[in-house]
Amino acid sequence: MSQPRHALAAADRAHAGPDIWCEDLVRIHNTDGIEVQALQGLSLSVDPGEVVALVGASGSGKSTLLNILSGLDKPTGGRARVAGEDLTTMSARQRIDFRRHAVGFVFQQTSRNLLPFLTAAENVALPMAIARRPGRAERARELLALLGVADCAGRRPAQLSGGQQQRVAIATALANAPSVLLADEPTGELDEAHSVEVLDAMRDSAERLGTTVLIVTHDPMVSEHVARTVQIRDGRTSTEVLRRSVPDGAGGLVEVAEEYTVIDRNGRIQLPKAHVEALDLRERVRLDRRADHVGVWPGATDPEGVEGAPARRGASRRDEEERA
Repeated sequence: MSQPRHALAAADRAHAGPDIWCEDLVRIHNTDGIEVQALQGLSLSVDPGEVVALVGASGSGKSTLLNILSGLDKPTGGRARVAGEDLTTMSARQRIDFRRHAVGFVFQQTSRNLLPFLTAAENVALPMAIARRPGRAERARELLALLGVADCAGRRPAQLSGGQQQRVAIATALANAPSVLLADEPTGELDEAHSVEVLDAMRDSAERLGTTVLIVTHDPMVSEHVARTVQIRDGRTSTEVLRRSVPDGAGGLVEVAEEYTVIDRNGRIQLPKAHVEALDLRERVRLDRRADHVGVWPGATDPEGVEGAPARRGASRRDEEERA
């Protein structure tokens, strides 16, 4: 039986399909006449209610993607939809409405999330006041209670711990019932205990309100608290880690994490760096299709006598099949 709909849940989605959908996104920045390609054909899909961590090294394209998904920037090429809205065709006025109603934001710096001269309850009520939403005080109280900071309603940010500040920030981001919550390094200034509190709050929001959450982070601990982690490398999604709980044979559950390499619609993949370095894969490699897999071999490897390696050029299909 499905769980009853929470009173604070986001409005019913008018669109079908993913809450976040990107295909072949390209973003080129031009600085002093020099072109820098921040995104190079990135594709990503996140379903309603998912909590996804987006990881990658500095310069990999994470922040550029977040700016596009939030409506603050436009892609140079490709397509992107968030909460059913086409981000590539929006007018300036539509972008303002989109940021006000369809998405919520949580940033690393608490000074960007909360106004220091307002109490927690007043901060949560402010986005609703701007949107002229009724019932602001009651919804602010309910959101603070949902996120475990009801006792902080009358305090200003300076009177709160870092973890409390970020949970109030989540409540503020959820004030207008957005479909999507975008978080940029939300645990970057917190210790481990407070980081866990914030991540649990985001996960609870997704489960109880149906909100889709995308967390951009450098923190490897974040990946351990979400079911799906997407890695960006060189401006494209490269790998995904999916976590799930399975029976351990003794009546309990054990968490299993499986890593996948992402393949785009053109058949392109990025091999994990560790694999490339371990096998010294450079310049060109050999591919060999079998019944249930494709093998990748170093181009300089002599395949004769190597189990499973592709046959030399000129070998017959029968020879290959017999060896298989």
